[in-house]
Amino acid sequence: MRILVLGGTGYLGRHVAERLRALPGAQVLAAGRSAGAGLGADLARDRPQRLAETLAAAAPDAVVNCAGATGGDPVTLAEVNARGPAALCAALSAAAPAARLVHLGSAAEYGPGTPGVPVTESAPACPVAPYGATKLAGTLAVTSAALDAVVLRVGNPVGPGAPAASLPGRLAALLRAAGRDPQAVLRLGDLSAHRDFVDVRDVARAVERAVTAPAPLPKVLNIGGGAAVPVRELAHGLARQAGFRGRLEESAGGSARSARVSWQCSDISAAARALDWRPAHSLDDALAALWAATGERVP
Repeated sequence: MRILVLGGTGYLGRHVAERLRALPGAQVLAAGRSAGAGLGADLARDRPQRLAETLAAAAPDAVVNCAGATGGDPVTLAEVNARGPAALCAALSAAAPAARLVHLGSAAEYGPGTPGVPVTESAPACPVAPYGATKLAGTLAVTSAALDAVVLRVGNPVGPGAPAASLPGRLAALLRAAGRDPQAVLRLGDLSAHRDFVDVRDVARAVERAVTAPAPLPKVLNIGGGAAVPVRELAHGLARQAGFRGRLEESAGGSARSARVSWQCSDISAAARALDWRPAHSLDDALAALWAATGERVP
């Protein structure tokens, strides 16, 4: 089975590619903008005809799109998260219409949740910021295409390799720098929001299931931990993993999105039915793996 992974050098993409390489008989090809990608492909810039040529050369049985932008100005977000999936679908329709497409979406597409009510795939999508809006546009491009395609709406991924721009990655770097100094004070923003955290390795396993499951699959499946957890618990849990003896100090300020989306939790029962998938790792597992990997990266 030939599997093309777009964005395979990114945070999610690295874990996905590693998981897929363990499949018996799988040949995993990487494509993207970075020098480490085997095939050159830029979903934000390449015309569909150019992407179709890349797909034809790869001749994939399945394509996994892990490419995406989580930060940047609205134009960048739109180019990568909205234009990219639309161009990919057009190219697939022309060059590899029989290939299965697994596209990674985001729970940010839903917008604010109702406390105590996990959101299902049929809930209205009401994103509150450009990131969620552009991810939703990408999802609509995939679900409206005449392809064998599924969108995995991923919660907040946590685990080894978390990028420095994310709260887990940034906090891990701060904790590593602080060491075990009992006088250390780490100042963070408001940590009162609730999020659905999911181990990045569980996300990769969900992708594997989506690639290999028999057709047809639902158009959209939620992939999360299935619980709303205060961000404060993540911060203090990672501090425990680090043996931090100082103090975490919250400020009243924080991101605008956290203020507008104070509670999120995904109903993951559809993924259990369609993919026989459930999260295997707890948040503590994810934080332990994140901290261990941070130690490996630091001399």
